[in-house]
Amino acid sequence: MFIPTDEIIQTVRMIQQEHLDIRTVTMGINLLSCARGDVDATCALVYEKITSSAARLVEVCCGIETELGIPIVNKRVAVTPVSLIAPADPEGCVKLAVTLEKAASAVGINFLGGYSALVHKGTTPSERALIGSIPEALLNTSKICSSVNVGTTKAGINMDAVRDMGKVIKRAAELSAASGGSSCARLVVLCNAPEDNPFMAGAFHGIGEPDCVINVGVSGPGAVKCAIEQVRGCDFTVLAETVKKTAFKITRAGQLVAGLASARLGVPSGIVDLSLAPTPAVGDSVARIIEEMGVGRCGAPGTTAALALLNDAVKKGGLMASSHVGGLSGAFIPVSEDEGMIDAVRKGSLCIEKLEAMTCVCSVGLDMIVVPGGTEAHTISAIIADEAAIGMVNSKTTAVRIIPAPGKDVGDTVEFGGLLGSGPVMSVRQYDGNGSSRLFIERGGRIPAPMQSLKN
Repeated sequence: MFIPTDEIIQTVRMIQQEHLDIRTVTMGINLLSCARGDVDATCALVYEKITSSAARLVEVCCGIETELGIPIVNKRVAVTPVSLIAPADPEGCVKLAVTLEKAASAVGINFLGGYSALVHKGTTPSERALIGSIPEALLNTSKICSSVNVGTTKAGINMDAVRDMGKVIKRAAELSAASGGSSCARLVVLCNAPEDNPFMAGAFHGIGEPDCVINVGVSGPGAVKCAIEQVRGCDFTVLAETVKKTAFKITRAGQLVAGLASARLGVPSGIVDLSLAPTPAVGDSVARIIEEMGVGRCGAPGTTAALALLNDAVKKGGLMASSHVGGLSGAFIPVSEDEGMIDAVRKGSLCIEKLEAMTCVCSVGLDMIVVPGGTEAHTISAIIADEAAIGMVNSKTTAVRIIPAPGKDVGDTVEFGGLLGSGPVMSVRQYDGNGSSRLFIERGGRIPAPMQSLKN
């Protein structure tokens, strides 16, 4: 790949001064061949498959990092949804989770995704067992991430699964109360989950993927903000063009890393996910990009329009830099992981209802939101249903990663550390009696697919 000298110099500046990094190199591994009738036999094959396939992943990524001078923050693995190889027994599912944890530790990766179930149209006994085991599985691991897909544009929304996930999230928070409900930071509920997403907690290796593949997730909110600073006072056309050009350069770096990792590991290259993924570090915030556009504070009127422009321009710029763009690809708005979002919540300009509106035009959804520990399970389920409806009707991926922090209330803060940051507890509108969502959630069944699903 030929890269002009001036583009190399600009990329170096982005790395050194503007927080540009490769957020993750994620190896996807198919585990379907590991399924056996006996859970111990399955566990043994799972461990062998992961440790052999990903044996050199960290070594190769570190070598590329040193050679190019581009930080690769996370090295990860995503596996086939575990419910497809799991027994119809919660204890057996937890045993598989512990095996995945051991394999992740053996190869030295940061996280392993795929303790997952795809139940958008119905639930098998194995999927029901895995979903029921999630709280215990997360409690007994530290690297394993879990996701459940409860809806798609084609199938509608499985409201039985939505109801159950509210209870699962509450249970996971209660079991990890000593750390503020931190298990929930590794659990996400999705609608229209992509099969090639390299980002946690929603990563899994889709059944349409190769046996093994390399997917790369880039980042760079700081680089985008610095570029926008250069066009203060210009109109929106200039602003959008500036973001597009910056996204192109960021994605080129990701494409370069993907190609090198693929060649050196002897594994096919999959997609580049060009999402803007923030961190708690000052200068690496999507909220600050929105404010640099001219919105006084993230959450104020104009925020959703600014985010729509940002998301669209990032996608357009990235598409020109890579032939295979996938995953989520847009702007993330995880509250606890974004210094500007945290500040906006503390200053009262950003609430859950505004975040829900923002999710209509960006990637993922209500992400890393801490709510009072007393929030009812049916209220959490109703929040999931609302977000899934946005994804279903708009043919986009949406998700909920919510943490009902035990013993915490509005005004408190929960510290998670690292990239997970710190979460200010946000207010949730919760009603008793006739104002409650309980009866809505207890209906169960399936919300039918919308008209736009009939495109065949």
